[in-house]
Amino acid sequence: MTAIGTPEHATSPGPAPAKNAVGRPLAVLLGLLTIFGPVSMDLYLPVLPALTAGLKSTTSVAQLTITACLLGLAIGQVVAGPLSDRFGRRTPLLIGVIAYTVTSVLCALSPTVETLIAARFVQGLAGAVGIVIAQAAGRDVYSGGKPIRYYGRLTVLGGLAAIIGPVIGGQLAAVTDWRGVFLFLAAVGVAILVACLMIFRETLPAERRTTGGLSHTVNDFRRLLADRMFVGAVLITGFTYSAIFAYLSGATYILQGLYGLSPQGYSFAFGLNSLGFVIFGFIAGRLAEHWSERGTLAVGLAMALAGALGLLATAVLHLPLIAIILSLFTMVSGVAVTSPPATSLALRGYPDIAGTASSLLGLARFAFGGLAAPLVGIGGANDPVPFGVVAAAAAAAAALSLGLLRRRRNPVGEAQAVSESE
Repeated sequence: MTAIGTPEHATSPGPAPAKNAVGRPLAVLLGLLTIFGPVSMDLYLPVLPALTAGLKSTTSVAQLTITACLLGLAIGQVVAGPLSDRFGRRTPLLIGVIAYTVTSVLCALSPTVETLIAARFVQGLAGAVGIVIAQAAGRDVYSGGKPIRYYGRLTVLGGLAAIIGPVIGGQLAAVTDWRGVFLFLAAVGVAILVACLMIFRETLPAERRTTGGLSHTVNDFRRLLADRMFVGAVLITGFTYSAIFAYLSGATYILQGLYGLSPQGYSFAFGLNSLGFVIFGFIAGRLAEHWSERGTLAVGLAMALAGALGLLATAVLHLPLIAIILSLFTMVSGVAVTSPPATSLALRGYPDIAGTASSLLGLARFAFGGLAAPLVGIGGANDPVPFGVVAAAAAAAAALSLGLLRRRRNPVGEAQAVSESE
């Protein structure tokens, strides 16, 4: 082994490769690849209560279908990222989209909740391929200062997908049942497969692929986890998205069961939050660029914590609907503010392994969320207190993680990052 994170059998970096021109169709496709995995996680949230009754399940067990998909999305990214570095982007992507389509059909045909949980895990694994390939392909085709802006845009798109999914699902609930929602996802998978076949060409030539295998991947992970700033950014991402996924898992029962909203009313409440996510995510990107990444991150964490504490107070004091709506809006908007600066701080020093670094961010986002989701249902469908406790604890942990964001002592690769951004 010659240098840190560079095994003897890894492909030599050589001269910087020429970047491909990125047309609008490819840019749009990369964005779709980023969001269709998260959308599959929560598109069926408005029909989750009906699914629970239809499969004769309990609230906490039915919520394991969310956990299974989240864990699949988390694990799949860590597996697909290194594989795409070794075998190229296009072949793993096509395999992943085909698998996603097939497992969506299996979800629709599931006779029991246990079968559905297993199918959702595999669906998450397949959906993760699109997320990580979009991240890695972006690194292949963008140059200069564009990669960081591109990853920030993907982060906002991924988070936005988690919010607008239930909005679409609420409208689907008016015309079909939960099985029909999964068939809709299968149709989306077919459409994306056709788009990939027509638009996506290999972005990683054979001469640029790694050949170091598992040892290369392990050394990259070790290098990242030794960096306090990277770990801090990952923890902040993981904890803030724990609050988001607690919200996605629990709000469907609380807003429909306790506050009497219809699936359509529930989807409109989520639409308000999606608007907040878009607006505050855009503001955060501008603010971080012209003011301070750490300062913007602190503002976002303060908003997320305030909203989460509002949710806890609403649950304990039985406050009216407007209180929970405002608290959700504040928390979700706060998470949107944290996403661009957290991603930028994590990836800045690692232009050579941005895909691997992004996969760890994705792992934290979905794994932490998957662990938080079932905790919301511990008290049953009519108890909002666990939801408030999980959201508040996650936001507080994210705020505490801010203390890890100190300047890197030995920013490996930072000089390259700086030169690229000039």
